[in-house]
Amino acid sequence: MPTPPSTLTTPHLTLRPHTRDDFLDSFSMWSDPEVVRYIGGKPFTREEVWARLLRYAGHWALLDYGYWVVRETDTGRFVGEVGFADFQREIEPSLAGTPEMGWALSPAMHGKGYATQAVRAALEWADKKWPGAATACIVAPENEASLRVAHKAGYREQLRTTYKGQPTIMFKREPGAAM
Repeated sequence: MPTPPSTLTTPHLTLRPHTRDDFLDSFSMWSDPEVVRYIGGKPFTREEVWARLLRYAGHWALLDYGYWVVRETDTGRFVGEVGFADFQREIEPSLAGTPEMGWALSPAMHGKGYATQAVRAALEWADKKWPGAATACIVAPENEASLRVAHKAGYREQLRTTYKGQPTIMFKREPGAAM
């Protein structure tokens, strides 16, 4: 039986499981063209964001891992979402069996170091949960900000491939990699 999702903290951020109350903040982020520029390029609808929120909860319920909502600890302001997933992507090579790290931040929170801080907190959690297991992430080659976050978090490029017809870089992080 899955354990309840952990709440993680950093010097500035709180990462906690999503609730229904996070929907509007999540919708605002995922419907912003700047956020989705490298993630499909099309803003998400309310219906799609609601399905995303349910998918986050489902990951925790079925797989014992998933995504956290990220908020500033002092203000409670929505920062974004970060976590691990098994999206069953149709990508070669397959990511099957490897937790896939992902992150997205609201544009107002870009440039503050929050993505790196949140990703590192999630990876510390992962290193304890899955000792000896690698994680992966995929990033669009043009997404320079996410490429920097991946590198700072210890991810190393494995290969270049395509996903949904778009160029994609696949990264791997060995457990305990320097961050």
